[in-house]
Amino acid sequence: GVHLEGPFFSPKWPGAQNPEHIILPDVTWLEAWEKQYPGLIRQVTLAPEREGALEVISWLREQRITAALGHTDATYEEVERAVESGLHHAVHTFNAMTPLHHRLPGAAGAVLSDPRISAEVIADGIHVHPAAISILAQLKQHNDQLVLITDAMSAAGLDDGEYKIGDLPVIVKHGEARLKDGGALAGSTLTMIRGFRYLVQEVGLSLNAASRAASLTPARLLGIDHRTGSLAQGKQADIVLLNAELDIEGVWVKGRRIGE
Repeated sequence: GVHLEGPFFSPKWPGAQNPEHIILPDVTWLEAWEKQYPGLIRQVTLAPEREGALEVISWLREQRITAALGHTDATYEEVERAVESGLHHAVHTFNAMTPLHHRLPGAAGAVLSDPRISAEVIADGIHVHPAAISILAQLKQHNDQLVLITDAMSAAGLDDGEYKIGDLPVIVKHGEARLKDGGALAGSTLTMIRGFRYLVQEVGLSLNAASRAASLTPARLLGIDHRTGSLAQGKQADIVLLNAELDIEGVWVKGRRIGE
């Protein structure tokens, strides 16, 4: 399925998106896409403070599509109202959202404090300090609400150089991707195995907690845990074998080894 990360963002937090393409949340716009490609959309990220957002969130809940918080200037209270409408997930927590302040907890504070919200994190040592990831993990991992993501753009696995996100030029230097104009972070070049290692070796998560954040929890979020995300009878045997140094020794997809 497809994750629509946009276009329902706050103009104040566009990230590496072209601000010209940002629009207000619109149920009719989504209905047109769902009609043309039924079942394809699995998650929509939006700024819940924007006009029309609560109606979109309610519609997404009815369609069993994940409504996610991101690229938002929302207050703590605005996020809580969105949760009541059906929002229950946050993309790349701490990045492109109102930060935590002890008197103004913001969107980040709502994500941290509300047990109904599951939380993604980019574990690359660039987007989020390991101490902040540790705080997030301590609040979310025991309820299986921590989700490891890469937020990778097209330069992942490639050399430093010039790339694009949509029509925006990106410079990758020492593996760090930033917009050529303005220098904002533009996704990452992270891979899942590097992110997994970072959670274990730098943040201090257990192998079990990091594994769940990289597999079962995201599968549950997307409603596909009945067939993947863990090893159990009747599931499709998607397996990654690691050695003691957390290097990949083998990969199986639907029970068949690949990449030998």
